[in-house]
Order: sequence, then structure tokens, then C-alpha cells
Amino acid sequence: AAPPGAPHAQPGPRVCFAAAAAAAAEEGPGRGRGKVTVRYDRRELRKRLHLEEWILAQLTALYDCREEEIPELEIDVDELLDMESDGARSARVQEILVDCYKPTE
Repeated sequence: AAPPGAPHAQPGPRVCFAAAAAAAAEEGPGRGRGKVTVRYDRRELRKRLHLEEWILAQLTALYDCREEEIPELEIDVDELLDMESDGARSARVQEILVDCYKPTE
């Protein structure tokens, strides 16, 4: 929460990772609240988290702003992780950043 008298704070980061967006979209008022337990491979989770953190850091540098001010983007981390090469990943991210006013290489 912002301290009293502070300017209105922007909502949290607006970079939308597609898997999280899909999960949020599936939850609706009509769905029951249940507990689901899934066993994850820690190495894969660590790899995914590292990629997400790297993407946020690169977007912050690219847009020359704080994380909260990054324009709204949808980056599918699973799609990037499934790609065969860094060149394919790079090309896909450049497609997503087509509206960016700075070089995206």
C-alpha cells in the first residue's frame, strides 16, 4: 500500500505470461474452489522462473522504465521454452515487440 499523501501508484507489472493468464481466465465465479496438487520438476520451474525474471529485466532496460511502467504485453514462456533455438525465440519476441520504439535486437 502507498503511504498517505503519496501519488496514486500504478498497478503491478502488466507483462502477462500466457499460462498465468489462461489459468486466471478459467477461474470464474461458477467454478468450485478445490485444492489441486501437482508435482513439478524443480529444474523446469527454476528454468522458467529464471526466464521470466530475465524477460522482465530486459523489458525494463528496453523500455527504460520501472517494471510497473512496462506496456502491456503477452509473452508465452512455455512457447519460448519449447522453441528449438535462441534464434527462433529471438524472432518470436521481436514479433511481440513490434510496437516498441527502440531497437529490439
